[in-house]
Amino acid sequence: MQNESVGGNRYFITFIDYYSRMCWVYFLRNKSDALNVFKKFKAFVELQSGYKLKKLRSDKGGEYTSNEFEKFCAIQGMERQLTVAYSPQHNRVAERRNRTIYEMARSMLLEKEMPVIFWAEAVNTAVYIQNRCYTTSVIEKTPFEAFTRRKPGVKHLKVFGCLCYTHIPSSLRQKWDSKAGKGVFVGYGSYEKGYIVYDLKSEKIVLSRSVIFSEDKAWNWERNLMNQNHLSLNLERGEVECENSEEHFVAAHPDNVEHCHQNSTVGELAENIDSDNSQQSSPSSTPVKLKTLQDIYARCHMGIIEPENY
Repeated sequence: MQNESVGGNRYFITFIDYYSRMCWVYFLRNKSDALNVFKKFKAFVELQSGYKLKKLRSDKGGEYTSNEFEKFCAIQGMERQLTVAYSPQHNRVAERRNRTIYEMARSMLLEKEMPVIFWAEAVNTAVYIQNRCYTTSVIEKTPFEAFTRRKPGVKHLKVFGCLCYTHIPSSLRQKWDSKAGKGVFVGYGSYEKGYIVYDLKSEKIVLSRSVIFSEDKAWNWERNLMNQNHLSLNLERGEVECENSEEHFVAAHPDNVEHCHQNSTVGELAENIDSDNSQQSSPSSTPVKLKTLQDIYARCHMGIIEPENY
């Protein structure tokens, strides 16, 4: 990878079970760490499945053809299957899966306009979701179910990169401090029942169980702001405020309230303000006395009639 991840990794390696299509992904800082990662994977998958790993198919990359790697496979009695140069179709299962992982991770990053440094979290989330999706290679089962013999849960799945709020325990905050911290959702725990969140205040990766998600909102990484457009009414001061991420307009005239609707844009409100100011500044126009909504309501005689039948 051209960019380092948040954890300082530059490469990732995947191992795929040919029978169940279950996929495991590991992240590396150097390609020389491939042997140590493979030893951990071999011990884990043999203990969990109850079967011995007999064959290993890979390309002729230097991390797979080193003397240490060849010696370890020979001691374990594993059969090595190497592909011919420039023939990715010989290892089509792994090549196709890596392409799918790349495309899925890229789409998740671009959807929420996240920095490239989160590529490792996006790849890990993509593999996590693909293991819980149906595939044509396994009949009526997901890869997770085919390998573990139990159906996976999907109720906990959330939108990658959305804005979220994590609960701060009482032991980590003062009496008047906020009880929640703002962050960005970046994945699921590998060995824990929790969500991985990038804390925006401390700029660190945290694991939390109590998280509230705003899946339709995203964080503006260029301005460190949340993208949000809203229209607010201040009845006490008789003002209408229309805000977006770039501009801010305030209309103090009561007539502007009638022209400002929920579907009106900030540009329309700006035109109304300019037209009122031009009329007031012209000498031929009659001066208008400004009154607040509170004064208007105080002089009005209002009655509320409730219908007898609905």
